[in-house]
Order: sequence, then C-alpha cells, then structure tokens
Amino acid sequence: MSIPLSDGTSVPWLAWGNGSGNARHNAVECGKIGLESGIRHIDTAQLYLNETETGLAIQKAGLPKQEVYVTTKNRGDKDTAVPVPIDEVREAVQGSLDRLGFVPDSFLIHNPFVAPPGQLKALWKVLEELKDEGKLKSIGVSNFRPQDLEAILDGAKHKPVVNQMEYHPYTLAHLEPVLAIHAKHGIVTTSFGPLTPSLRHPTGGPLKPILARIAERLTKKYGEPIDSNAVLLLWTKAQGVVAITTSANPDRIKTLGKIAQSNWELEQDEIDEITRVGKTIHYRHYTEHMEVDFPLPNLPSQ
Repeated sequence: MSIPLSDGTSVPWLAWGNGSGNARHNAVECGKIGLESGIRHIDTAQLYLNETETGLAIQKAGLPKQEVYVTTKNRGDKDTAVPVPIDEVREAVQGSLDRLGFVPDSFLIHNPFVAPPGQLKALWKVLEELKDEGKLKSIGVSNFRPQDLEAILDGAKHKPVVNQMEYHPYTLAHLEPVLAIHAKHGIVTTSFGPLTPSLRHPTGGPLKPILARIAERLTKKYGEPIDSNAVLLLWTKAQGVVAITTSANPDRIKTLGKIAQSNWELEQDEIDEITRVGKTIHYRHYTEHMEVDFPLPNLPSQ
C-alpha cells in the first residue's frame, strides 16, 4: 500500500531506515535484504553518513531505482549543533544527490535547528527553488513543531508533503496541535520510532496487554506469527501514517518485508482502543527536538 501525497506522488507505507545501530553501519547488506524481502522504501539522511551505501543497496538488490522510494534529509555539518548557512544549502543538497547517485523521491529538512536562527523560512525557500528547477522532487520536513510548520507555511509556494517525527500512541496527546496543522494543510505524518511502546517504554505501559491480545487474535486469524510490534505497525498504517522502522537482524528485516506486503488489518474497535489508551500517557524516546519550546501534556509516563 502507498499513501498519496499532496504533490500528486505517493509513498510506500512502510520504510526500512538506516539511521541507527548496526543498520547504520551495515546499510548495504541490510538494505539489500530489506529490498529482497519486499520493502520498497529506504529512509536515510546526510547525518547517517551512508547515502552512498543506500544507492549501493538498491544496485545489489538488482532493482531499478524507480521501484524503490528513497527519502533523505539535510543536516549539513557533522556537528548537529551547527546550523547550515543558507548560502551553503544548495551545495549540501547536491552532495546528497552525488552520494546517492540519483535524485531522492523526497528530501526533508532534518529538524528546524538545521537553519540558522530566524532563517527557517529562507531554508524552505531554497528547497522550493530546487524543486521548481527540477533538482528535487517532493520536499518535506522532520521534527517540526507547530511554530516551525507555521513559519514555513506562511506564504509557501509548496507545502511540505510530510513531517517525519516520533509518532506512536504514547505521543498522540502531545502531537495534537501538530496533527491539526497536518490535517488542515494535507501534510502526511511519517513516523520514526513507531515501535517505542513495545521496544523502548520501560514497562510497555497500559498498551502492553492490549497489543498482546490483538496479536494473538491476528495470529489465529491469519495463521502467521504476529507480535505486538506488527500490531503497532498495522495501527500506524491504519492512521494513514508512513511507518519507518529499522533492524540489522536479517530475520527481523524479512518479517518487516512480510508485514509491508501483507493484507493484515486491525478491527476498527482495536484501532480505536489503541488510540484511546495511548492518549492516557505521554512517553517519547527522542526528546531532543519536539520537547523544546513545545509544552508537554499533563500526563503520566506510565
């Protein structure tokens, strides 16, 4: 399944990301396994230092580029605390194109702090110009708070097609203002860390038994081993949200490929239950961007 974007293109709903752990350092072989397993979307970034390996993974899998959707992001300096001067953005973008060996399907601003203070709108304008010149395809953002979205949407020629951020049931309450802007402007939500409730929350929280129960029902229905992680990915898909997850374990990557191609679905009451219970707590693993100058909900983390 692909999710339509506001610029007339579409994006496969599940992506393998090469931004963390062993996946980051073994991006060629792991990416190849993912593609051979049926995944058709790879998420990378300048910061990950493996854009070249992303292109090589596609070559090793023997697939034509047009069959694989690739997302990358600009970060500029290896020191993430150093913004990218606006007059160096074009050069930074060209660096990604050169390393990948092609124009990525979507190019994102990695976070609002990539731009020098007060120049986020100017950075977005450069990406708009590159899109108009045919040097970029879809353009979007990542880790953007309400104030960041409002800054670039004001007078924008092209709206961002996506905002990639940590999204799962335990961030829903905090993200309500962001998601409202997405809905108003046709911005698709892209989720990294979608498995945080099962993989990173200290106890699993109130969703743990619910996910286990749903996984058991799905396993019986489809005759395939389906776990809580798969349930979270299917819930993400049901929201119309792109899910990005990662692994360097070949068997786990193959399972992701199976999920990507499956016809597995949750019942509507299961989707609603996960959403409702998720909103009762707030827990985010990646706090460095979305919790800066963006008030947190008054909710427990457990």
